[in-house]
Amino acid sequence: MTYQTFCGGIFETNCYLLESPEGPILFDAPDGACDWLESQGIEPKMLLLTHGHFDHVPDVAKIKRRFGCPLGCHADTVPMISEPNFFRKVGFALEIETAEPDFLIEETPSRAFLGREFQVLDVPGHSPGSLCFLSREEALLIGGDVLFAGGVGRWDLPGGDGELLFDGIRKKLYPLGDDVTVLAGHGPPTTIGVERRTNPFVR
Repeated sequence: MTYQTFCGGIFETNCYLLESPEGPILFDAPDGACDWLESQGIEPKMLLLTHGHFDHVPDVAKIKRRFGCPLGCHADTVPMISEPNFFRKVGFALEIETAEPDFLIEETPSRAFLGREFQVLDVPGHSPGSLCFLSREEALLIGGDVLFAGGVGRWDLPGGDGELLFDGIRKKLYPLGDDVTVLAGHGPPTTIGVERRTNPFVR
């Protein structure tokens, strides 16, 4: 599977553009993602969110408006992107341009997005509604902020739960196979095998 990476915003948040039979799919929309797409002459045909934290969603509304692509996310992500004061209510002095999803996504062993099959895993603990998207054909996991190279997502933010996060990684991600490449929301790619053997947070 061909993919491209853009890293944007003050938190250096990764988003990923994956090719599919029916057009490009963009996973997450950090600050600057829309301008990057335009500069590359890329028109995404779908936008999927791993979760709704403010560093992953600033350009959601802009991308939807510019490209007219449908937006999908977990039900727990909806208030984070549709309520203008959501982040202020949980203690962050910021707002995002709001957007409404076109469809909801939940955990499932197989779902096709633009002709590409993914297993969808619901792995909360960093954020309610955190989704990971696995392409078994390509042994590739779009992991959001669940598992990083040598780390895991923060669990001290509103809605976070460390034990829930660790349990989800052990039970849902580590069994996927050591050869699976993890495209994380921050930092470089890693593999399930490397993290299962060496991650200091979850072994």
